[in-house]
Amino acid sequence: MTENNTSQKDFRDYTKKVWIAGSILLLIVIIALLFKTLFSLILLLLAGILIAIFFHGCANILERHFHWNSKVCVVISVLVNILLLAAFFWFVGARLSNQISQLSNTLPETIQNVKEHLNNSTVGGKIIEYLNSSGSSVKTMEVAQAFFSSTFGLLSDLYIVFLLAIFFTAAPSIYTKGIILLLPPKAKEKGKVIMDKIKVVLEKWIKGQIIGFVFISVLTGIGLLILKMPLILTLALIAGLLNLIPNFGPIIALIPAVLLSLNEGTTFIIILICMYTFVQILQSAVEQPLVQQKMVNIPPALTIFGQIALGLLAGFWGVLLCVPVIVIIKTLVNELYVKNQPEMVKA
Repeated sequence: MTENNTSQKDFRDYTKKVWIAGSILLLIVIIALLFKTLFSLILLLLAGILIAIFFHGCANILERHFHWNSKVCVVISVLVNILLLAAFFWFVGARLSNQISQLSNTLPETIQNVKEHLNNSTVGGKIIEYLNSSGSSVKTMEVAQAFFSSTFGLLSDLYIVFLLAIFFTAAPSIYTKGIILLLPPKAKEKGKVIMDKIKVVLEKWIKGQIIGFVFISVLTGIGLLILKMPLILTLALIAGLLNLIPNFGPIIALIPAVLLSLNEGTTFIIILICMYTFVQILQSAVEQPLVQQKMVNIPPALTIFGQIALGLLAGFWGVLLCVPVIVIIKTLVNELYVKNQPEMVKA
């Protein structure tokens, strides 16, 4: 009887441990799924905050120069930026739309010509056969879709981001004070200091991105004009916008330009690639040391790792907002951990 009771008790204990382990595993899976979903929403929230910071940055410039009321400056900042955006689409939108339409109409024909040209050679035919049989193009498309997918669809995401930006711009103190109220009494002062430092760092990142966009767009446009490329406005804006995505953006921006120039011959393509490379070298040698590194300095390897991780986790917004996320994490780690270490450890 004693042995039977002992064995039954051991069995019940074992069963209890199995249920506990299974429950913990299930909880971890649920938390991971919730984190993945909520992280995408957090990135939309971050995008809204960045736009609000931009609006307030413009308002601060107006306040410093004209000494107007801060609320008036914020309203003018929002209205002027919206009007500038509307004016851009009004004056440039029609032309840009036509150029994008031409680009979409030209690329399929150009790609078909490249395939026919490759099929005429033995090596090219084997390359086409390998790509078709191995499913590489399908895998590439799947990875691209994972990296550049959005949360609710691009238009819905932009609508949500714009609404959040307006709310954050109208009354930022409500949200900052709300976050501070959630902190323990001893951490409130430290929390306010950290939030102010994060705001300053994000402001620097935004300034760097604006300067980089103008730098790349102008130089690329000049280079395309010298080479007498078609769709100069579209290709220059694509290069400037994709420069917001470190490492991968410039490579992606080169693809449509190369595809449009495939009929011009190998020499022209090499010159075009050299021009794009030269623009990136100029940015790395001139604009980044003078501007970007003074704004936000992040190790390139950390940026690449962050882009891959966040891209797989949150799609397009993860790739685009990788640097701000890293900047926020870096600031938090520095303020909460690194500064508390002894000098010898930090050295």
